[in-house]
Amino acid sequence: MSDLSPRDRELVALGAAMGSNCVPCIEFHIPEARKAGLSDSEIHQAIVHADKIRQVPARKTLQTAQNLLGVADNTTAVMSNMKDGCSSLAQSACAAIQFGEASTLDSQPRAGGNCC
Repeated sequence: MSDLSPRDRELVALGAAMGSNCVPCIEFHIPEARKAGLSDSEIHQAIVHADKIRQVPARKTLQTAQNLLGVADNTTAVMSNMKDGCSSLAQSACAAIQFGEASTLDSQPRAGGNCC
């Protein structure tokens, strides 16, 4: 990883943290990404992109489970409802970060110490 810049390493770490649903990793890597020179807008874009990618296997898993159960495919409606709920939460969290209200991310204890 020595060929990657600190900015690139933090973008990779944020993507991995989102993909693995690791809250302590997100709490650790957002401040680290800032230290590496990424703007909150760049961090937000990386998180949104990683979340879109993360949702693909979740949707496929739900579809497979429904197919195996012979349940009518209402995946689109379910995922839309989930996205609407998550989207408003994500927007609130991102707004808090953007306006400096999420400084508690830096001070919250992390399970098992620093992540990654």
